[in-house]
Amino acid sequence: MSSIDRSQSVGGTRTYEVRTYGCQMNVHDSERLAGLLEDAGYVRAPQGSDGEADVVVFNTCAVRENADNKLYGNLGHLAPKKARRPGMQIAVGGCLAQKDRDTIVKRAPWVDVVFGTHNIGKLPVLLERARVQEEAQVEIAESLEAFPSTLPTRRESAYAAWVSISVGCNNTCTFCIVPALRGKEKDRRPGDILAEVEALVAEGVSEITLLGQNVNAYGSDIGDREAFSKLLRACGRIDGLERVRFTSPHPRDFTDDVIAAMAETPNVMPQLHMPLQSGSDTVLKAMRRSYRQERYLGIIEKVRAAIPHAAITTDIIVGFPGETEEDFEQTLHVVREARFAQAFTFQYSKRPGTPAAEMDGQIPKKVVQERYERLVALQEEISWEENKKQVGRTLELMVAEGEGRKDDTTHRLSGRAPDNRLVHFTKPGQDVRPGDVVTVEITYAAPHHLLAEGPVLDVRRTRAGDAWAKRNAAEPAKPQGVLLGLPKVGAPAPLPVATGSGCGCD
Repeated sequence: MSSIDRSQSVGGTRTYEVRTYGCQMNVHDSERLAGLLEDAGYVRAPQGSDGEADVVVFNTCAVRENADNKLYGNLGHLAPKKARRPGMQIAVGGCLAQKDRDTIVKRAPWVDVVFGTHNIGKLPVLLERARVQEEAQVEIAESLEAFPSTLPTRRESAYAAWVSISVGCNNTCTFCIVPALRGKEKDRRPGDILAEVEALVAEGVSEITLLGQNVNAYGSDIGDREAFSKLLRACGRIDGLERVRFTSPHPRDFTDDVIAAMAETPNVMPQLHMPLQSGSDTVLKAMRRSYRQERYLGIIEKVRAAIPHAAITTDIIVGFPGETEEDFEQTLHVVREARFAQAFTFQYSKRPGTPAAEMDGQIPKKVVQERYERLVALQEEISWEENKKQVGRTLELMVAEGEGRKDDTTHRLSGRAPDNRLVHFTKPGQDVRPGDVVTVEITYAAPHHLLAEGPVLDVRRTRAGDAWAKRNAAEPAKPQGVLLGLPKVGAPAPLPVATGSGCGCD
């Protein structure tokens, strides 16, 4: 064993590192991959190992046009390290692995394992088989073998958790490759979901985010159109569960019973991330989005009537093929009308294998950039105005870990308001742990965060804070982060969160 090998071993046990790219579904899958590896006897490599672990796993995303180039660049960086350490193994999973299959080991023959989105539970077996047979193992299942939530897990947070309620997607958006890689929608049984939530609460979790590629279509696979609203109400009856969120809904399936369940269930948070993508009916039709501007704004109006303090966020694509200046102006119109708390804006990029990639009317980069900058400027103005409305409000914050990058120098802590706005607050005299709840008064607003500069009004120590303290005492090293390709929204810290849509498609 080389000196590098010895430095990364813990008591002779092999170490692992998981690198995650993409959406919340990938983040959730990576927690399961980590759990599988630890269940098989591996231990997490020290923070900052930078590819020096015994097993490095890439959980990939295929949404971006250049996703493959980034993957092969990272694999190339590891090649000389692996050459120096014959026992090291590299595995590639996720959407890009599902898509490219044998191409990966042809372009990077030093990769040991390639697995897809449907068979993440096979990773430990494939690693051992590759070690024994001394050849690459490529195994891509064409259908789901087990829901991610049924596998062992190594959650990133002690107080907040993802709960997968469905996988796959039945939509055919022309810019999205996800249905081809994750398959048709398949729903979990409500009893299984609630049993998992109850088990998480028993461990100290106080906030859960229900996760699905198209989360509010839940029930289509089991024949119950009101299954999602029933699930929200059932979560409201679980003792100890303080906050429930979900991501991401599709406007097509956003029904009145869901709005009523959100408004009438106290622990369902006043927050909604609902992708718009475009405000133009013409572009929405070309995208195969099954709603139009009037329908979208109608949903926003109903949500605001039922939940006045709801923070609504969205995703928008600029420069979709064929988008005219008039089409873009319609998007700006919806942004002005909807007054999103935040909008995550993307310049259209071709997704190989999608119908949009072959469409006529691809927009020149210069035009897309100019529109993008106008949209960002408008949304920044609106975000700031909406945040200023929070000044003077008294809010309960769930204390977060790792959200305030400058907290150490500013002597502040950070937390999430019920509507998921990020708030930095003055550190109180008493001990406060991630997962605890504090009450503060908002004194200042910036476009992307709020400040509570006065004294903390109240501190409530929670079972979630106890769970964080217990984990922190057992694991002094902080968890490694993930490399998300999309901005953060929709779940409490320190869960790495992408835009509301699974893989940016909804």
